[in-house]
Amino acid sequence: MELPLKNMQGATVGSIEVSDVVFDTPLNTAVIHQVMVGQLANKRAGTHSTKTRAEVSGGGRKPWRQKGTGRARHGSTRSPQWRHGGVTFGPKPRDYSQRTPKKMRRLAIRSLLSQKVRDGEVTVVEDFRLPEPKTREVLQALQGLEISSKCLVVNEAVTQKELWQACHNLKRVKSVPASTLNTVDLLNYTHLVLSVAAVRRIEELWAQETPRRAMLVSNDAAEADMDEAEAGEEQSS
Repeated sequence: MELPLKNMQGATVGSIEVSDVVFDTPLNTAVIHQVMVGQLANKRAGTHSTKTRAEVSGGGRKPWRQKGTGRARHGSTRSPQWRHGGVTFGPKPRDYSQRTPKKMRRLAIRSLLSQKVRDGEVTVVEDFRLPEPKTREVLQALQGLEISSKCLVVNEAVTQKELWQACHNLKRVKSVPASTLNTVDLLNYTHLVLSVAAVRRIEELWAQETPRRAMLVSNDAAEADMDEAEAGEEQSS
């Protein structure tokens, strides 16, 4: 398929041929949701911790005698119903990480890229280069491209540092290299700006599935297979 190609001033200068495998894939919402949940879960530190009644200091003495006071019986001032007491079933340090298969992550990225193309939310530019790494230069470039929504700028890794410096002060604009494109960023940002180099890098990374390694067969097993094949040929003749 072909996408219109623009320059930094917003004028259409031609078209670019892109891979149908990456930019024309059916939307798979179930896979996208699972990959998003896994990515957000992997960002959690899991270091939260509360103290139970056994871990709170104090409370070793019985506050009053068991009977005869007219009050409810208590054995410690550190039980959960007391102020400064322990926490019942509170959070403890744990690992929130989830393992998401690589094929699912790749499919989620291809599905989101394809849906953005169908929705007209992808702009391909010749080269997203700025005269100087300034925030005002990014604003002028996006204004020329007629982009006013939340924008994700994807460029080659060579110029990524200068582009990040120009974008990081803007709340609605983010810049990432093509190799770190991910599902959460594609969901959080409405419009996608791609340079030609970024398109080619994306196709290189996600256009083809990684082939499986050929299973190694020992010499003895290979010889046994050859003997069986020869025996079968002799019987058929």
